[in-house]
Amino acid sequence: MCQVTDREKLPPKTPSRLEELWVTDVFTLGKMQACLPKDVFKSIKNTIQTGGKLDVSVAGTVAAAMKDWAVSKGALYYAHVFYPMTNITAEKHDGFISVQSDGSAMTEFAGKVLVQGEPDGSSFPNGGIRSTFEARGYTAWDVTSPAYVMETDNGVTLCIPTMFIS
Repeated sequence: MCQVTDREKLPPKTPSRLEELWVTDVFTLGKMQACLPKDVFKSIKNTIQTGGKLDVSVAGTVAAAMKDWAVSKGALYYAHVFYPMTNITAEKHDGFISVQSDGSAMTEFAGKVLVQGEPDGSSFPNGGIRSTFEARGYTAWDVTSPAYVMETDNGVTLCIPTMFIS
C-alpha cells in the first residue's frame, strides 16, 4: 500500500529572475489595483498612504478580492496576525468556509471579518487572571501593512496584519 508520505517530492521551482520571486506572496498595491474597481482602489490607496480612516463601505470588496487572490495561491484559511509584547507573533486562525443552514458549505470572507476579529484575550499577559468570558480581545486590520500568504506543513494561510486590543 502506498501512503501519501511515500510520494516523491518535487524539487522547488527556481525562478529565473528575481522579479518572479519578489513579493509573489504579498497582496501589494499593484495586485489590488488589478483586481479592485477604480473607486475602491483609490479609497484604499488613500487610506494606506495617508494613514486616514478606512472607508468601511469598501471593506467587503477588498475582502472578496483578497480572498480570491489568496485562494488562487492555495489558501484555505486566514489568520489575523499580531505581535503581543512577548517578542513572538500570535494569530487567530479561521477558514474561508461558511456552513449554510441546509448543511452545505461555501467559501466566504466578509469585509467585517477582514476589518475586525474577536479572539479570546484570556491567554495574553494582562496583569492578572481573568475568565475567558471576561477576556474580550479584538483585532483590527492594519491597512498600512500588506496581507500575505504563508505556506507551512499545515497548508497555505492568508495572513492579515492586525493590531490586538484586550
